[in-house]
Amino acid sequence: MSNIIILAIESSCDDTSAAVLADGEVLSNVTANQAIHERYGGVVPELASRAHQQNIVPAVETALQRAGIEREQLSAVAFTVGPGLLGSLMVGVSFAKGLALSLGIPIIAVNHMKAHVLAHFIDEPKPSFPFLCLTVSGGHTQIVKVRDYLDMEVIGETIDDAAGEAFDKTAKLLGLPYPGGPLVDKYAQQGNPKAFVFPQPKAKGAFNFSFSGLKTSVLYLVQQKMQENPNFIAQYRNDLCASVQDTIVRYLLKKLSAAARKHQINQLAIAGGVSANSGLRAAFADLGKQKGWQTYIPQFQYCTDNAGMIAITAYYQYLAADFAPWDLAPQARFALPKALE
Repeated sequence: MSNIIILAIESSCDDTSAAVLADGEVLSNVTANQAIHERYGGVVPELASRAHQQNIVPAVETALQRAGIEREQLSAVAFTVGPGLLGSLMVGVSFAKGLALSLGIPIIAVNHMKAHVLAHFIDEPKPSFPFLCLTVSGGHTQIVKVRDYLDMEVIGETIDDAAGEAFDKTAKLLGLPYPGGPLVDKYAQQGNPKAFVFPQPKAKGAFNFSFSGLKTSVLYLVQQKMQENPNFIAQYRNDLCASVQDTIVRYLLKKLSAAARKHQINQLAIAGGVSANSGLRAAFADLGKQKGWQTYIPQFQYCTDNAGMIAITAYYQYLAADFAPWDLAPQARFALPKALE
């Protein structure tokens, strides 16, 4: 008989996800995607929150059924409290509170970015402490120093746009449908990463990132080439995707390598939606082999937004008796602590 059984809910953006965990093991991880945003080329917050309202009950019921768990067996209900879209977060928070209150069990509020890091503890192999985690998504790019399950600090982050946004904006520029990041990855595998040279972005701070200049460089190149050749994008799409991806990946790993040397840490991990990118995964693994570092990459299902990572984080918070008050409100901006470098 399991002692700690947690239902977790993730609703920070446009994916409605529910997972069930028992004593540290994720038994089910269900995610409902929202195809409605494709026609708009990006996430529409109001439509996202409405879709969460439609998807959350089926997602939770499916997660419980797949795990073979009844509601009455739950020890706590966890949810993403932030960061994210306020309307989307409110759906998850409100549902979690209502369900937990009806069952007389506590609620656990989880930081979305902390959960991306702790996704590494769902399956083997698991990193040992301390380790550095490069967390890369559509809204965040961070290097996090992880001392323990609940003790982590941001030692570097983007000062403007995130890496995932750079991928998505490149895709949109090339006429690719939303979500474009995975398509850039797909076409990059068929292209020449050295076909076009883009300047390495610069950011104040040894471990900080900047991607706004790269997006501008890609825009200017495409505009110039299209004036010379109206079929430029069609002819060079694969090479453009490969070159942009190569620039972003080399930049990310250059900063991560510098942080590893400075902090003398040889346990490195990547997390977040962009960690599903095949180019980043391959280059990261190669870097580890070259440097003799231990590298960790989550399963694909735990890279993008999912409730499994919320569940494992909530498990460690449960062990620490870190429960949320009933009047807790979602926090659209909910940052991890920053280290004083």
